[in-house]
Amino acid sequence: MNEQPQPQAPPPHPAGTGSRPARRGADWMFGGVYGTVLASALLAALNQQGEAFTPFYDASWVFVTGATAGLAHGYAHHMAAHRQETAGLRWRMLAVALWNEWPLIVATLPTVVLLLCAGLFDWDAYTVTAVGLGLNTALLFAWGSFVAVRVGYRLGSALLIGMADATIGLAIIVANAVIK
Repeated sequence: MNEQPQPQAPPPHPAGTGSRPARRGADWMFGGVYGTVLASALLAALNQQGEAFTPFYDASWVFVTGATAGLAHGYAHHMAAHRQETAGLRWRMLAVALWNEWPLIVATLPTVVLLLCAGLFDWDAYTVTAVGLGLNTALLFAWGSFVAVRVGYRLGSALLIGMADATIGLAIIVANAVIK
């Protein structure tokens, strides 16, 4: 008995349009996982021991980096796939490619909000980093599990996928402890 969903071929594209199918759960997971990992790595890297804690500055950099990464990723996909279309279609497809990066940007927001709260309430840098990395690890588990269920995995397999995603967060926590 195989618990993994059977791969399905994407629907055919109309000739010459170069359009891609609508975003599916696995695509959302990529953006969510990538954005959460990016926010975790930035959170760990931005605050160094002995430096003044600047949570508003850090929050702005986490958000700007997430937005820039999303735009760069969407643009790169667009440039790789849409060379033959007319100018008008290329611009529309670029807009779609950029819009489809919203999960990556949204995934950075919990870290941004945490840092903004840290600045407003004068929280300690060490605590904010520890809570943020723990929160993001839990979010990686949630992204993986939720999307796996959504694309057809059974609950047990989906939880294992969530654990695999959470392992990335744990690796960042370990790297933060070792490097600092």
